[in-house]
Amino acid sequence: MMNTEDLAGLLETLCPMFLLVDDTGHIKQAGPTLQKLRPNAPLVGQSFLDVFELIRPRTVTTVPALMSMAGAKLNLKFHDEPRTALKGLVAPLPNGGGAVINLSFGISILDAVRDYALTSADFSGTDLAIELLYLVEAKSAAMEASRSLNLRLQGAMLAAEEQAYTDTLTGLKNRRAMDYMLAHLVSTNSAFALMHLDLDFFKSVNDRLGHAAGDYVLQQAAHIMVEETRSDDTVARVGGDEFVIIFKGMTREETLTAIADRLIARLNEPMTFQRQSCRISASIGTALSIHFDVPNAAGILHAADLALYQAKRDGRSCHCLYSTLSSAQP
Repeated sequence: MMNTEDLAGLLETLCPMFLLVDDTGHIKQAGPTLQKLRPNAPLVGQSFLDVFELIRPRTVTTVPALMSMAGAKLNLKFHDEPRTALKGLVAPLPNGGGAVINLSFGISILDAVRDYALTSADFSGTDLAIELLYLVEAKSAAMEASRSLNLRLQGAMLAAEEQAYTDTLTGLKNRRAMDYMLAHLVSTNSAFALMHLDLDFFKSVNDRLGHAAGDYVLQQAAHIMVEETRSDDTVARVGGDEFVIIFKGMTREETLTAIADRLIARLNEPMTFQRQSCRISASIGTALSIHFDVPNAAGILHAADLALYQAKRDGRSCHCLYSTLSSAQP
């Protein structure tokens, strides 16, 4: 006949969450996984009913009543925190020798794995809970992979969107971005200034030194425009050597004139490409949204163009405000 030690060893292999109790209800042996739930409070020697609260059936409040529950399902919790929910099954031993009570987590297994850092080694190899854990791990891995993929896709979409609004040569915004910003400002009735800048004598640089030199000049000009504007201003290359700068919230003509003068002065300075001097200048026309009763993007662009053409007629390398033109109509 199997003795208690042999029975306990067998149960540890087959049922790592078992309890072996004597006829008084005191715990004589606890499975390794069950003891892991209370590492600082040895279960052996304690009364089963002092450790666990029977939730169902509620009529079980004594050891004899517990021993009479052979084959019946128990729902119980630990008395102390964390009050992990458990399911149990009582198997009385012959001749009133106590009982084996096999416990499991049931649907609370995921909480238990989280709370006690359990692994597959803490369960019987035939326990279906292992399959559930594998499924949960697989789902978690799949969800993490999905999140990672979504982040990459979002990054790619943002990069593609940024590329669609960027001039690849200069890194400035392009005409599409300018149109979008103008439409937004007009639709929100925001005050702004629009500066149209054209590089003078740029064609001669291209013709004399080649397109590589022309590209260099465009990049240097773009760098100057970014340096002379605020971070929330929109600087866009809208044509070969044409640029538009949108100043949100800026309506003081003196400030805009000062910015234009700085741009002209810096763009007048010679640029050196492969030891060759590249000389250009800039003509600038500026229009303000506040000078229009009903601002619209096309109208403000046209007004800035008119001012730019006047700057060209005035001898180039100068700035003209639309508001100073005799034909300007508010």
